[in-house]
Amino acid sequence: MRTLVCIVCPKGCQLQIEEADPLIIRGQACRRGEDYGQEEIRQPKRVVTATCALDAGPGTLRRIPVKTAPSCPKELIPELLADLYRLKVKPPLKAGDKVIPNWRETGIAVLAARTIE
Repeated sequence: MRTLVCIVCPKGCQLQIEEADPLIIRGQACRRGEDYGQEEIRQPKRVVTATCALDAGPGTLRRIPVKTAPSCPKELIPELLADLYRLKVKPPLKAGDKVIPNWRETGIAVLAARTIE
């Protein structure tokens, strides 16, 4: 039996998950909690936030914050971070611009989280 706190809404339901086939989930106040429990056990994902180097002149910011959309499977996060820390991007960038439109053909985009002129 595993216990998780659901993070889908502010309620923070305590989920009790019995790892059977199918999973047995108790403690959720809504369907979203059940879906969260299923995903968290079967294939956990996270929004990844990091920074990328800027290929800009002296006297400017050296890095730009970025984030993934949609969430990235947890087992791929180390590879994604390694790629992001090697990447150099050129300004101008607006918040929401795709720095990487489709990382390694996974459907995961990496978006600029700040506007840099």
